This record gives sequence, structure tokens and C-alpha cells, in this order.
Amino acid sequence: MTAMGKVIVNEFMSLDGVVQSHGDADEDTSGGFAHGGWHMPYFDAISWGWQVGHLSSAGGLLLGRRTYDILARYWPSAPAAERDLADVLNMLPKHVISRTLVEPLTWNNARLVTGPLLPAIRELKRVDSGDLHVLGSADVVGQLIKHNLVDTYRLMIDPVLLGGGKRIFRDDATVRVLRLQDTQIAPSGAVVLTYTTTGGAAAAPG
Repeated sequence: MTAMGKVIVNEFMSLDGVVQSHGDADEDTSGGFAHGGWHMPYFDAISWGWQVGHLSSAGGLLLGRRTYDILARYWPSAPAAERDLADVLNMLPKHVISRTLVEPLTWNNARLVTGPLLPAIRELKRVDSGDLHVLGSADVVGQLIKHNLVDTYRLMIDPVLLGGGKRIFRDDATVRVLRLQDTQIAPSGAVVLTYTTTGGAAAAPG
């Protein structure tokens, strides 16, 4: 039997769980979020190597519409100093979840995921070679978590509290048990944590 690909969620996260607008002040200001770019002081050689190393082994990317727009504007023409990561992102197949975009998509190897989300993700896991890595895409990740479709979390948690913003872990009264697979500590005080899921969820006692 052929092993199914895994869904691997990659997120930059504040200590209080916020993932919104980590890269730029204007990346995502929805909900009045005013702290865009909070992650950049921690984006050092550790986090850069983490991104390049893990994504180099990916079978494809799974992206929400907002994250796709942000990445597609930047990485095809990224500066030479960032070519190691740019080459990986530009080459990989990109599966984009959107109700507003239409094909053909402008970024190389990008295509829309059509039909209901959950059956489409299960089919991608079944037929795609390699693992699907999710970057950003908080709303998509929330749906994947809700329906137990995440196999691995790779989280870079920065030593900063933002006091509010989008989170991927919602208050849904459901217990999900994780196993710690790897830990790295950056000189900045950020930690890189890799967790695998147990493949199931149990409702919290009421």
C-alpha cells in the first residue's frame, strides 16, 4: 500500500498564539490588527535555514488566497540573496484554496483547488507525491485542525505577546494530543517546535 502524504502546518507564532501579519505592516490589517511585521526581528539564520530545509523536501504547498497573493507578489522576483528559498517556493506545486481567484494563476506551478475543501484535501493527500506544507493561511489551517487533517505542526514561537489577532488554535472545547518530535532554540529567544498529531480528537469533558 502506498503511504499517503502528510499535511504539515508551518507557522510563525507569537507567544500568545497569534499568526496574523507576521511579515509586513500591511500584510493583513483585518480586525484592526496594527502589529504587522512583528516576526521580522526574529527571522535570523535559524529560521531561514528551518524554512529552506523543510520546504526543500516538500511535495507541494497548500495556500489560502491571502497567503497566495502575498507570496506570489514577492517570491518570483525575490533578490539574489534570497534565491535559495525563492527557488524552492517557485518550483513547488502550489494548491490554492480560493472562491475568488480564477485560473490561470500567475505564479509558476500554482492551481486552484476546486470542489468542497475537505474531500479535495483528502484526495491531495492520497494522490500527491510527498507531503503538503501549509504556509500561513490561518483560516484554512483552522478548518484542517477542526477536521483532524493536520499530521505535523512546525511552529516558530517568538518571545513576544501581541494581545490579539488571528490564531490557528480556536476555542472549540476539543482535546487534541500532540507528540513533541524536535526542538530548536534560536539566539533571539525564539523556539522552533515540531509536533506530530495522534490522528484523532476527543471532546473535552463538559
